[in-house]
Amino acid sequence: MVRAAVLPAVGAPLEITEIDLPEPGPGQVRVRLAAAGVCHSDLSLSNGTMRVPVPAVLGHEGAGTVVAVGEGVTHVAPGAEVVLNWAPSCGSCHACSLGEVWLCANALNGAADIHARRSSDGSDLHPGLNVAAFAEETVVAASCVLPLPEGVPLTDAALLGCAVLTGYGAVHHSAQVGPGETVAVYGVGGVGLAALQSARIAGAGRIVAVDVSHEKEELARGAGATDYVVASETTAREIRGLTDKQGVDVAIECVGRASTIRTAWDSTRRGGRTTVVGIGGKDQQVTFNALEIFHWGRTLAGCVYGNSDPAKDLPVLAEHIRAGRLDLGALVTERIGLDGIPAAFENMLAGRGGRALVVF
Repeated sequence: MVRAAVLPAVGAPLEITEIDLPEPGPGQVRVRLAAAGVCHSDLSLSNGTMRVPVPAVLGHEGAGTVVAVGEGVTHVAPGAEVVLNWAPSCGSCHACSLGEVWLCANALNGAADIHARRSSDGSDLHPGLNVAAFAEETVVAASCVLPLPEGVPLTDAALLGCAVLTGYGAVHHSAQVGPGETVAVYGVGGVGLAALQSARIAGAGRIVAVDVSHEKEELARGAGATDYVVASETTAREIRGLTDKQGVDVAIECVGRASTIRTAWDSTRRGGRTTVVGIGGKDQQVTFNALEIFHWGRTLAGCVYGNSDPAKDLPVLAEHIRAGRLDLGALVTERIGLDGIPAAFENMLAGRGGRALVVF
């Protein structure tokens, strides 16, 4: 038996309970979690913005140590330190054939599997976004396990599984920020902080952080922001004022609200790029008129998982970490146990803090 955070139904409170995990079967790996990040996507699963089968063990951003492997698993062995990959690519769908593994049509097929059972009544549990990281241990498909590169602290490495890959990829893969370009990052949570650090790594000139909270300015500047704007109806105007009335070259939206996406678009220069990372609900409608699309010549792009290939990007991120350019610990504003996840959800809703990290 292991302790885990279970979502019994959409909109219901999380339950911290004991579950029974099976031994790893062929092509599976059992991992003892060192840590798991509390991501806004977990909140989106709990409130129904994103849909997966329930009841489910949530958590998709994690790292730990392999304790057992099933038949046919050769790329990791017991004792190996690993990062969990919640969206493994199948390698055979149309998106994968194009090299766009972040859009794999089969990446979340595992969410419908039976992952474990409640110890109390034997009822079936699903694995949330494939990896069920809100638990002391988990059993996952071998494709969901990536060896942790040397020189990366295991506990903080959990953040590589979503926040850092997403924030780094939004800057380097989707927006392709170049040296000297100006960047605005909307939302100073875990992904936003990773995007700020990544913009600094990319050599961006002016880096503007935008958030609703006055309290996050120090956090944002520590991650690389040169300027900080508290979100308001005049945000786009303020950002244009910081950039010779032109607007930034790139805006990275990490919130997922229609109003924020629209403001991010408005704050970019003519010909600028807006990358949307935040996951919004179907009710969040963004409107543009045909004339402004023509006149401004801007690009608006969605960004899934940072448009990243985790197997290729992890070694690159590890090199940045070893060189001191990327600080994983700076993303974490709270270290908690499983019991602290509901409060972490409330903090996200209230816009408080960066990343909460469940440490086992």
